[in-house]
Order: sequence, then C-alpha cells, then structure tokens
Amino acid sequence: MTGLDQRRDDAVALPRGPLVGFAAGSLGMGVWVTVPGLLLLYFLTDVLAVTPWLAGLTLLLPKIADVLLHPWIGHRCDVEQARRGHRRRLLLAGCALPVAFAALFAVPGDLTGAAAAAWVAVLFVAGNLLFAAYQVPYLATPADLRIGYHERTRLMAFRMVVLTLGILVSGLLAPLLTGGDDATRAGYLRMAVVLAAGMLAAMAVGVVGIDRLRRTAAAPAAPHGAGGWRALAASLRDRQFRALVGAYLAMSTTTHLVLAGVPYYAEYELGRPGLTTVLVAAFVAPALLVTPAWLALARRVGKQRALLAGQAAFAAGSLVLAVGRPAGLPVLVAAVAVLGVAFAGMQLLPFSMLPDVIRAAGASRAGTYTGVWTATEATGAALGPYAYALCLAAGGFVASSAGQSVTQSPAALDALRWGFGLLPAAVMVVAVLVQRRYTLDGSARSGTGH
Repeated sequence: MTGLDQRRDDAVALPRGPLVGFAAGSLGMGVWVTVPGLLLLYFLTDVLAVTPWLAGLTLLLPKIADVLLHPWIGHRCDVEQARRGHRRRLLLAGCALPVAFAALFAVPGDLTGAAAAAWVAVLFVAGNLLFAAYQVPYLATPADLRIGYHERTRLMAFRMVVLTLGILVSGLLAPLLTGGDDATRAGYLRMAVVLAAGMLAAMAVGVVGIDRLRRTAAAPAAPHGAGGWRALAASLRDRQFRALVGAYLAMSTTTHLVLAGVPYYAEYELGRPGLTTVLVAAFVAPALLVTPAWLALARRVGKQRALLAGQAAFAAGSLVLAVGRPAGLPVLVAAVAVLGVAFAGMQLLPFSMLPDVIRAAGASRAGTYTGVWTATEATGAALGPYAYALCLAAGGFVASSAGQSVTQSPAALDALRWGFGLLPAAVMVVAVLVQRRYTLDGSARSGTGH
C-alpha cells in the first residue's frame, strides 16, 4: 500500500450506525466465550460427577479438531470472498451456534461420569465449529474495509464494548438461571435455552451490520492466492503474526483459566458460592468503563506498548489472588477488578492489531489469518480450564453430583487457590516475553508497514 493510499484509508471514518450493528454480533459471541468457560468445568465436576482429569480432557480434546478445522474454515472464507465478494454464507451458517449451545447443557438425566463427558465433548466440537463459521468472517471484516490504523482500533473498540456487555450479562445471568447455590441439570438447561435465544438475535443483527459496513467502505477485493496448508504455512512464517498469535495464546489461556476457576474460588476459598456473580462482575464490568481509556492510550503510545502494560497489570493482580482469604474480600475483589481492566486492553488491542498484520501481509488471505487466530483463541479456551483441572487433580479435589456435599482436603484447597493466582501470573509473564517480539506497531502507525 502506498503512502497516498494509506492517507486515504486513514481519512475514512465509519458511520456510527453500521459500527453498532457490526458490534452487536459480539453479544452472541460473548455468551459462547463466557458461559462454557465459566460453568462447563464446574458443570462436569460438581453436577455430572466427572472426575477432574477427565473433565479437563473433555474440554481440551475437542480443540484438536479446532486447530485443524479453523484454518480450513478461514480458507473457505477467503474463497467465498474472492468468488462472491462477501463472506455472508459462512456467517449465516454460524448462526446455528445457539442450537449447539443449548444442546451442550441438555445432558440426558441418566448420564453421569464418562458418558456425560462424552455427550459434552461431542456437542462442544459442534459448537466450536459453528463458532468458527461465524467468528472467522466476522474478524476478517476490518481487513476487508478501506480504513486506517486508528480507525481499525475504533472499530474494534465498539466491538469490545458490546462484547464486554455480552460477557457481563451472560456471566451474571448464567449462574442465577442455573439456580445459584442449588444448581440442577434442569437449571443449566433453562439457562442455556434462555441465553441461546439472545445469541441468535444478536448474531443476526451482526450479519446485517457487516453488510452495511461493506457497503460503506469495502476495500477492493484482492485475488485469492494459494489456500489450504500452503496458506497456513505462509501465515505461520509471518514473524509479526507469530509473535502476536503466540502472545494471544498465552492471554487466552490465562483469562479462560481465571474464568474456569471463579466458581471454585468463590465456593471453596471464600466459602460463598453466591460470590461467583460478584467476582464475574468485578472481572467484566470495568471493561465497560475503561475501553475508551485503552483506546486513548493506544492512540498516545501505540497498541504494542499499551498491550504490554495490560499484560503486566494482569500478572500483578493474579499474584494478589494467590494470597486468598487472608487478604480480605475487598482486596480480592479489587484484584479481580484490576484483572478486568487489563482484560479490556487484552481484548481490544490484539484484535485491532490483527488486521494491521493482515493488511501489512496483504488482505487476500484474511480468512486464513483469522482462522488461525480463532483456532488459537479456542485452544486457549481449552488449555485454561484444562490447566486448572490439572491443578485440582494434583491436589486431590473430589468430584460430586448436584446436591452432594463433599469436604475437600487442605491440599486440594491449596491447589485450587494457587491455580487461580500463581499459574495465571506465570502464563501472563510468558505472554509479555512473546509479545515483545512484535515490531510492526511503529511502522503501521507511520503508514510504511502497509
């Protein structure tokens, strides 16, 4: 891209209406990202009586399919763009995700243990595939538009605010709809059906919003290059993309680990299962307030430096949580709020840096890049709960069925607390080290990186 083209792109400002419509699609995505990450591990171990090591595998193994299928979906997404000038068919197919979401929690009443785990695993694979069908073309949209460095951040800021709203609402409603302290299978199914209806409506609005954005500022379609494994290999040879996606894997793993640990931390460390809602609110609600601040910081110091600051803040807050009950509830809630502030930056900034990388490499393989990205996100969503499940298993945590009371050993309680605090801090340090290898930010801001 020439300097003149870059200045023209920087001059394009997207209208607010289509921006809001595009962002609405993230409401549905927020439910899928949040609820399984928050409740599925607990649903397996404390409602379906699945042992922790098997519950962890139930969430991890389906991601093997994601790693293979998401880049393929990305390739098909690029083919659709080249042939039809849009990616709408995949988006519409992805709108079946709410059905898989409801079925995920509709475990037949006579299934427990390994049989229940198998049901969840199969539906989790189906749901993740449909999630990719929607999310891959959705995230390719910024690279398909004729907009510049800062406007891509503005676009993703709208998405971030709405995504946060979806995470907050679903994160608060889901534990309440399941029955709170007395959650049952019927309660989980009720929760899934209610939230699935909202998902479908939001995702449909997102499809319309993407169409309106494309009519407003669509970039000229680039010819589709080599696909399949060659396209995948080309994306992984991109040094900037490797650094960004590697750091995002660590970030995704860490945030999903924390989400998976919240119900355990509230019940066993703090002694009050009802605090799950409080901790989720403390984690998610700050993002609604601080996203504009992250946007302003990125404009002032660049996305890379702002992201490194967010990662460091997340690691610091995690260390406070490792102290546990002696720190006092107000301090612990404040530490979770720090994690929430950092989480807002770790959602806005990487997702706005991804189209920078795609535009620098050439937009013809935007779907392949976003396919790898969503596979990375899905892998982190599995690795986080799996890592926490391993902590529980190492400490001797005892699984139970709904309504059954179990006393956990001191070793299990220690593992539960350290897995919620020390492990996230360690993984986030890895994210910082990998993120420091990303060097595109300076040239992208000046326009020479395109």
